[in-house]
Amino acid sequence: MSRTDPVKPVTDADEVSATYGYSSELKRTMGSFQVFAVSFAFISVAVGIFGTYDDLLVNSGPVGIWTWPVALAGQLLVALVIAQFAARIPLSGSSYQWASRLANPRIGWGFGWLTFCYLITGLLAIDSAMASQCLMPLFGMSPDEGTARVITVVILVVQAILAIASTRLVAVLNSLAVGVELAIVVILVVALLVAAAVTGRGSVDNLVSRGVAEGSTNYFAFGGGLMAVMIVGLATLVGFDSAANMAEEARDPHRSVPRAIVGSVAAAGILGMLFLIALTVAIDDIAKVTEAGSPVAVIMRDQLGAPTERILLVAIAIAFFGGGMVTMTSCARTVFAMSRDGRFPGHRVMRRVSRRTQTPIAATILPLVIGVVTMIALPGDALIELITSGTLFPAITYGLIVVLYLAVRKRLDRKKGAFDLGRFELPVAVSALIWSVCAVTVLLAPAGTGVPLVIVAGLIAVGGLYFVFMVLFRRDVLDVEPGVADPMAGPNR
Repeated sequence: MSRTDPVKPVTDADEVSATYGYSSELKRTMGSFQVFAVSFAFISVAVGIFGTYDDLLVNSGPVGIWTWPVALAGQLLVALVIAQFAARIPLSGSSYQWASRLANPRIGWGFGWLTFCYLITGLLAIDSAMASQCLMPLFGMSPDEGTARVITVVILVVQAILAIASTRLVAVLNSLAVGVELAIVVILVVALLVAAAVTGRGSVDNLVSRGVAEGSTNYFAFGGGLMAVMIVGLATLVGFDSAANMAEEARDPHRSVPRAIVGSVAAAGILGMLFLIALTVAIDDIAKVTEAGSPVAVIMRDQLGAPTERILLVAIAIAFFGGGMVTMTSCARTVFAMSRDGRFPGHRVMRRVSRRTQTPIAATILPLVIGVVTMIALPGDALIELITSGTLFPAITYGLIVVLYLAVRKRLDRKKGAFDLGRFELPVAVSALIWSVCAVTVLLAPAGTGVPLVIVAGLIAVGGLYFVFMVLFRRDVLDVEPGVADPMAGPNR
């Protein structure tokens, strides 16, 4: 339907699934806040800043926090474009479904594989960081790579068990985790600013200080100094599309999912900026904090005492766990969505949904198995490079989604009551494309990105081999629209 056709009313969510050829196998239990919590937990402001603030201090000094609003504005543009898609095709698989139905199944498969890779690398990044940077310091354990890997495996197992048990359970636990994170960040912002004002340890001048980067010859150079710290915003404000991956388990997805996508970016962006300002103002000794392995924790300890540092670590651990659980669940939904169309390795098993739990068990176990194998088989440096590559996947995926939107936007239906940018859609989409190009450029600019780029290319190539297999031996699954019954294979393949 063209954009000039009459506006369609929003219909029942299960009816929408049926119109695309799918039966409602997943249970719709998620309300508006729970859908919002899915995206917000993946973004996880506390976790992102906790893990990247040291890079900011080293590369640009405290003044680098002002790159955050730039990243927020750009990612918000991308979120608005993704929300346009989510309001019209509310199906598990998000970009895989959008590209398959609006471009063609071959392009859709590429989007699905990119999303799978970005979720797998994101899951490993979150859970391994939770083990080494949060749980081990919390329990007073000395840094040890082997111990960190064992803890990571335990975390993966627990998350998989919960994700398999019940989508509602995941939603409730994740909502609690998000509630804790929101509360603790707000409390810390107020407490840090009050403590800095009362004790006199800290300074507003920190907000414009270059710190240890003062006098750096490549401070304004391409890929160096100030440009390098864009990673703080770009690595944190991602994953907001996770809500779209859970659309078949959300109530009123035409409204709740787009609002969750845009709302989570806006909320995380504002809260993150306040947190960065409070942390920066509260720095007593910039050089000492910069040299610390965990500068956020040091600032907490200096201003609020050791007990507060431990409280922070507990809150961060909860946020880490919620983010990892959401990432695993979202990955499972991508695998499930591609498998029910016969387009994922082992699709006959991966597409099965448990009648008792109404969750795709095999599709949830897959990221667990990949994570365990990775923790066992990959050496230290290779694991770090794999995790680093995870920052490139979302930037590339988001850019391609924006390109897709610009290519097919005139063929999108409009639904009365659903999220719609109206006459602003074209300028927003064009601006989002410009931003996406800039974001990928920023991520590739710093020295040392060669290995992560090779890993990204390698993971794409692995998927490419399976794509070639389908073209040669299972061409029919790439020639038929997703969800349309294949008479040779039965309903939903």
